[in-house]
Amino acid sequence: MKKLIIPILSLLLSLPVWSQQPNGERIKAMKVAHITKKLDLSSKEAQQFWPIYNAFDKKTTKLRNTDLRNLKKDIRLTAGNLSDAQAEKLLNRLMTLENDLHKTRVTLVNDLKKVISAEKIIRLKAAEDEFNKILLKRLKEMRQRRQQRKN
Repeated sequence: MKKLIIPILSLLLSLPVWSQQPNGERIKAMKVAHITKKLDLSSKEAQQFWPIYNAFDKKTTKLRNTDLRNLKKDIRLTAGNLSDAQAEKLLNRLMTLENDLHKTRVTLVNDLKKVISAEKIIRLKAAEDEFNKILLKRLKEMRQRRQQRKN
């Protein structure tokens, strides 16, 4: 059981929570621009798409910023001193959070099916993944530049 908990918690702790950054609004604007470009929505589709997507984004941001932050705090406080019962409790909280995020994604897809094609929903997922890769690449580049300045 402990062998499974460590990788899951490590992955969870490594997830960036972008909206906590001072540049959170700028990143959101970049994401909107990227998705808009990739989906090529008609004006009617855009009017229906963005309220649905923004509600999804707001919900997932809340889940990550509230629940995930609290879980990380609890993990830091108990790091190295977890009993099996405590580890089980943390794992249950993690699974609940993951299930809530999944349900939110399923709701998004079901709601979007009413306003855009399945093909555009797939393109949305690809656009989100691509945007995350771009963001991670920029973050890595920024870290490398900072490291070079220090040396």
